[in-house]
Amino acid sequence: MSLTKLSENKVAGGWHQRFSHQSSVNNCEMTFAIFLPPQIAQGQKVPVLYWLSGLTCTDENFMQKAGAFKKAAELGICIVAPDTSPRGNDVADDKEGAYDFGLGAGFYLNAIQAPFAQHYQMYSYITQELPELIEAEFNVSDKRSISGHSMGGHGALTIGLKNPTSYQSISAFSPIVNPTQVPWGHKAFSGYLGEDKTTWAEYDSCELLKQASSIQPIMIEQGLADQFLHNQLTPQALLDIAAEKGFTLNYTAHEGYDHSYFFISSFIDKHLAFHAGYLV
Repeated sequence: MSLTKLSENKVAGGWHQRFSHQSSVNNCEMTFAIFLPPQIAQGQKVPVLYWLSGLTCTDENFMQKAGAFKKAAELGICIVAPDTSPRGNDVADDKEGAYDFGLGAGFYLNAIQAPFAQHYQMYSYITQELPELIEAEFNVSDKRSISGHSMGGHGALTIGLKNPTSYQSISAFSPIVNPTQVPWGHKAFSGYLGEDKTTWAEYDSCELLKQASSIQPIMIEQGLADQFLHNQLTPQALLDIAAEKGFTLNYTAHEGYDHSYFFISSFIDKHLAFHAGYLV
């Protein structure tokens, strides 16, 4: 598969690079960013953390705002940040151009409703096409973990739970844990998946946790001043199910922190260290 390099910058002894490529599953050109830690230049194969961003974001937000490079370089972790949706003139969008559906809001699922099914196959892109590309083109190992924020936290949890042998660990900042029960999820799932709610459950962390017999290590960070905490994120729903199942979630709530990248940058080192413990 042909990669087109869009940019590169040396940082923390390694390299941040952006690439575009033609995606066969999304049927359009996709963009991703990658941080290559200095260990790669020394000939080491390094593990990969896949970062999934939230609504309105692209591949650039986390890489520019999270402040993750120094710790990732220290730990020898490659970070891959894909775009949050397919893009292009032929890619369907929300009819009113809303921020929470369509472009920038792929929800990391495989759409089955027209016209979105033609391009919005983000679940297959994240779980199959992108890691196959990364492992073929860069000096990385097949050890993977996954993390994300908000919509991307939803993506990290659902993808990790659905693919327990593919991801060593899962983490999330301010995730949408129960999308079948909140407005963001209702809008996205009805548009991408239709009105059959049995299909919705396949992309709901709470429903997946109910069916799980075991789980990978999971870390969740939540700000208590988050403006979306009670009407969109509802972390208690996931915590209650975990308690009923006897699963341990590493969950921390923080007074005063909101939904922004100021919150993520405050605790990203903690999450990188967490993943490093399982990416050995």
